[in-house]
This record gives sequence, C-alpha cells and structure tokens, in this order.
Amino acid sequence: MAKKPIPVGMIEYKSAVTLSELFILLDLNKDGELSRSELHESARRLGWHWNEAPIFAVFDLLTVLNPVSRDNFIACMTQIIEDPQGPYGKVLLNAPHFLSSTISQPIISSTQNLDDVHKRNTKQHGLESNEETCNNFILLLKQTANLDVANTYQNFLKHMSINPLKIPADNSAVLIIDPQRSFTKGAWMQSIGFNAELEVKPIQLAFEKCAQFLNENQRFIETMFTRCPFPPCSYDWDDAFTGIIDTRQLYFIKPGNSVLFPSTNGFREWVENVINAGKKILVIGGCTLNSCVRKSSIETQNCFKNRNLQIIVDLSMSGARTSNYMHSSLYGGFSAVESAIREMIGAGVRVAQYVDLI
Repeated sequence: MAKKPIPVGMIEYKSAVTLSELFILLDLNKDGELSRSELHESARRLGWHWNEAPIFAVFDLLTVLNPVSRDNFIACMTQIIEDPQGPYGKVLLNAPHFLSSTISQPIISSTQNLDDVHKRNTKQHGLESNEETCNNFILLLKQTANLDVANTYQNFLKHMSINPLKIPADNSAVLIIDPQRSFTKGAWMQSIGFNAELEVKPIQLAFEKCAQFLNENQRFIETMFTRCPFPPCSYDWDDAFTGIIDTRQLYFIKPGNSVLFPSTNGFREWVENVINAGKKILVIGGCTLNSCVRKSSIETQNCFKNRNLQIIVDLSMSGARTSNYMHSSLYGGFSAVESAIREMIGAGVRVAQYVDLI
C-alpha cells in the first residue's frame, strides 16, 4: 500500500511520488505525524493550488483536532485513490464528525475570555443593530451599483413581504456557508477580474454581519459551518471572523453548491442530531445568496420536510456579487438575487431581512 503511486492530476509534481514519499514531504518535523500546521506550511512550500485543493481540504479537516499518523495518512490516501468519489467519498467518514459523540464544537477559543473577545470585536467590526445593517446594505448597493438597483431591491423586499423574524434560540440552529477569505481576498475574488473589489462588497458586509451574529449569540445557539475546497492560501476563514471562530472548529466540506453533497460530509447526521434535540428551525446565511445559499436551503428544506424542520435564510447574513443584484433578461427581468429569493420562497424556505433570537 505504501508504494501505491498517486494518480496524475490529484497531486501535481514534476515526477511521480509514492504515498510514503508524499508523507515525508509533508511531515516537516519528521516525527511520523502530520499536524494541521505542518499541512498548511508544507502545502505552501510545495505550491499546492487548485489540483491539490480537495486533498488539502480533506486533511485539513482530518487534522483539526489531532495529527494524522503516517499509517493513517497512507490509509486515507489509498482510500481516496480507490474510491470512485475520490476525496468526497468514504474517506470523510474518518473525520471528527463521525468519531465523536457530537458534531458541534465551541466556536470561541477556550483560551480567550469571552468578554475580551466581545469588546475587541465590537471595536473591530463596529457592531450595529440589525436595522442599521439592512439600511447600510441598501446604501452599499447605491454605492456599488446605482440608486435604481438599490431602490428596486428595497421595493422588491416590500412586495414579497420579507420582514424581520424573531425566533427562539433554544429551538433553532445556524449554518453559515463558506465564510472563507477566497470570496473576499483570495482565488474566487481574483477570478472575477475587472471590478472584483466592488463585486465582493456585499459578501464582505454579509460576513461582517455573520461575525456580529456569532459574537453576540454563540453561547446560545447551535452553529456549524461549511467550507469549499480552495487553494491553501484562500481556504482560511475570512478576516471578519478573527477571534470569533475557534481554530478547532469543525465544518462540512462542500465542493459544490449544495451542502448535501457529498453525502459523507456529515451534514445530514448533524441535522438529524439537531432535530432529535428538539430544534425545529435552521437559519442559513453565508456565501453566495443566489447559488450556494439558495441551493443548500432548498435542498435541505426538501430533504427534511417530513421532519418538520423549517429553513430560514437570513438576508442580512447572506451576500452575492454586486452584479447579481442588477436586473437581467436571464432571470425574466429580475436580478439573480431576486430570482433566488422567489425560488426559495416557492420551495417553502422562509426568507427574512434578519433574524432576532428570543
């Protein structure tokens, strides 16, 4: 097994390497274990990028709580190579989601004082009321798009009767989708090209709102996250979450638009645990509103419709590219965001300007 070669395209090198040789390259301190910090540093040194992103994501998750031994590394890589679904197959069953009694982990570092973190982030993020956040988003659309786009979007929300919602914290859970730096500073943003910094402004604002929500409510509500496989330099949490999301936070790998794929990522099991604990509401936010948030909310609503779970999408915590708030003939004269909201509502998803916990 240790001599099994790595298929071309999975890991890019000038010459083929065996699994044992790859482990040696990654195990920087040569102690026979691969830690998360070693994975990140060795991936940077080796120049891992898009081809290696799925492998990087898998082993980032596998090493969140503890290092991976040489034998376990080789076993997992062999499993990836032999599985038709590759890194999105059975190897994910080795993740901490399935090895512990609970999937959720604290989202605040145990080494930090909660009050100190709250004070620092209040200063850093400029915490605002939910209503101020909504007003600031309309102002942002005026600045990044134009006045007509902002007014039309605001009128659309009124027409669709999309209002704030109050929900009971002890009856709810939260899923934040892909709050990663790739969307605001990294590979995804850079792929936009012209006007990229303006295009991602709504996403940045949504991440700041997500960070505010966590900062204020993390002690009171079950919360989990997804991550999309990106190159190592773009994989980390967005800067808005510095000091808020713990470094040992677990998450679900989500390579596409839907959190339900792959089926081995642990999401279904987490939702089942949430429902069995008596929770009936799942609030979804994150990136991006017209793709991953839309797809994940609709499919989750459909998947658990017989369990009486209500999906709520919080618009204040969900962002899309600026151009996706502009009307287009591709969406029957609506914008991509407006079309997504209509589709979600039609599927039974509740859409709120923002949610308040009670």
